[in-house]
Amino acid sequence: MINIKLQKIKKSVEVAVPGSKSYTHRILIAAALSDGICTLQNCLKSKDTLLTLNALRQLGVKVEERDNRLMVHGTNGVLKPCSCPVYLGNSGTSMRFLTGVAALGDGMYTLTGTERMFERPIQDLIDGLNQIGVFASSINKNGCPPVEIRGGRVKGGALSLKCKISSQYLSSLLLIAPYTQEGLEITVTDGLVSKPYVDMTIDIMTRLGVKVARDGYRRFTIHGRQAYRAGSYVVEPDCSQAGYFWAAAAITGSRIKVKGITKASRQGDVRFTKILEAMGCKIFHEKDGIAVSGVSLSAVEVDMADMPDIVPTLAVVAAFAKGTTLIKNVAHLKAKESDRLAAVVNELSKMDIKASPTDTGLAIKGGRPCGAVIDTYGDHRIAMSFAIAGLRVPGIVIKDEKCVEKSFPDFWNVFEGLYL
Repeated sequence: MINIKLQKIKKSVEVAVPGSKSYTHRILIAAALSDGICTLQNCLKSKDTLLTLNALRQLGVKVEERDNRLMVHGTNGVLKPCSCPVYLGNSGTSMRFLTGVAALGDGMYTLTGTERMFERPIQDLIDGLNQIGVFASSINKNGCPPVEIRGGRVKGGALSLKCKISSQYLSSLLLIAPYTQEGLEITVTDGLVSKPYVDMTIDIMTRLGVKVARDGYRRFTIHGRQAYRAGSYVVEPDCSQAGYFWAAAAITGSRIKVKGITKASRQGDVRFTKILEAMGCKIFHEKDGIAVSGVSLSAVEVDMADMPDIVPTLAVVAAFAKGTTLIKNVAHLKAKESDRLAAVVNELSKMDIKASPTDTGLAIKGGRPCGAVIDTYGDHRIAMSFAIAGLRVPGIVIKDEKCVEKSFPDFWNVFEGLYL
């Protein structure tokens, strides 16, 4: 565990966060399927992205590391058989994306992970693959991993897909669509949470030369027999990770700039700055990054369906705001690395903050948070979000602090850089 020091922080500070986790997963997969060698810069090197990288290696993808760059040798969509189970820990992105990728392989693949992974739903993606003739199933017959997939030539065609639980089901199918024989026409039939993540997937596909036609977020058409184009690509900084430092500015009154991020980013979490602005913060869009300066905070009512990863961070900020903050349309957070809604309520309650679940989200009444020992549930976002509270509140202790390695291995060093 780690005790957060309560001491003065810098009045103005600039920080750098690593490359986007979401973009890193997507570019690794597209590069692995590409028609040549892709040079990737600023990829996030974390537990989750390494699980995706090592799984691709198991599937026959050659990856070299040179001068902080990755050289990914594309396979032209031809993957090798793999008789050993592919272990994906508790990385939901890896599991869902590689379930689709395995359909392009040769023979039977088994994808497995942690006990928590065995509770995370994937049936809607399995149903989508089944509709286009791919054998895929939940081994335990409960709609969750481990899963088995028989790879081969994927004909493609039309399918309907439920995305109320995760947009990653759609992204998984989009990523493999160019390598199907007839392409895919995907109709989303039941909700689509986290829409910006679909935009990120299509952004990567387009940057690597694949054409995607779409009707908003309802229908997507991708012709088959396309290929991702080899080249040099750079991963932009992670806006989810930036959110912790913008939140730190909000509750401390300091001015904190996260370098390398612009409001033009397709990452939905960049819009966290707009929420902080609505709460009373000042936002500065500068050439080399986005800065936030905190003031007295007021509660907000906000739909976070497109920014689910920011919910624990916003919840901690809300603990310091005047009034009751309502966070809506995030019921799907129950199926993340932890049940994040329950986790946030439990830990805020320890801090003497009134927090309660609603039908689709959370209600947090701002007050005077007190110190507490924070259980992280093995969830990186709970650890980092509640660490921010320790900049204002004495006695915040974060248990299992190493869980941040899932997405931000250098978090504690960057965090220390806030202090005078």
